[in-house]
Amino acid sequence: MDKTDQMAFGVLRWTCMWCYTAVWITIAMAVLMLTFSQRLLLWMARKIWAPGIIWLAGMTVEVEGGEDVDWTEPHIFIANHQSAGDILAAFVACPVPLRFIAKKMFLYLPFFGLYMWAAGMIFVDRARSSKAVASMRAAGGKIREGANIIAFPEGTRSLDDQIAPFKKGIFIVALEAGVPIVPLAIEGTAEAMPPHRLDLPGGKARVRIGKPIDTLQYDRTQRDALIRDARDALIDLHVSIGGTGGDKHEAIAHRPEPELESGVEPV
Repeated sequence: MDKTDQMAFGVLRWTCMWCYTAVWITIAMAVLMLTFSQRLLLWMARKIWAPGIIWLAGMTVEVEGGEDVDWTEPHIFIANHQSAGDILAAFVACPVPLRFIAKKMFLYLPFFGLYMWAAGMIFVDRARSSKAVASMRAAGGKIREGANIIAFPEGTRSLDDQIAPFKKGIFIVALEAGVPIVPLAIEGTAEAMPPHRLDLPGGKARVRIGKPIDTLQYDRTQRDALIRDARDALIDLHVSIGGTGGDKHEAIAHRPEPELESGVEPV
């Protein structure tokens, strides 16, 4: 298949994926109006929407690990970020309803933004400090109520497969909520669903779920140690499934950030 055919086939795939998403979200919203159950919406995303989009994209997902996770308890999952396929891979890899933390811009996506809002996803407005802090506190509240949260602490997609330094916000939430952090390494989504491209080559993505990190073993003064330990664990997992990992020396992103209760903290 030449490049023109690949592009045309990719456009067809994207069109089918958006149409499938529009139909599915219409059905999901009707279900929500009948049941008032966000949990059911999340179950539908994991069991119906994500597998369907994965199939349409020509992607397969191989999942390993998870034996050490108590799936009856809430957790914060942290994953590396390569492409839009990461959310799909995480949804099918974790046998629990997942809410994720996303940039506010995703709220305005046609159909998908409506679903995200209805399902209780957490939007972060990084341009406005007070709004960002409020969003992270909302995440903490959902976790204390029993929700499972997934976050991409790099803050943006990696352009070179290297795991970038982590932002601190989700780790502050984890410490305050007292729930375990589970590293989730993802590899292959950037090749299967390349960002900013119309063609969709498809292919195999791999997900490996690591051992939970007990945040009760850390206090607020050990926040940076928690970030380093969590990032190191994710890097090792990423390498174990064929990824390139990352530089363990530069673990924490440094930039001006909004204030939380204990002072200047990033989200």
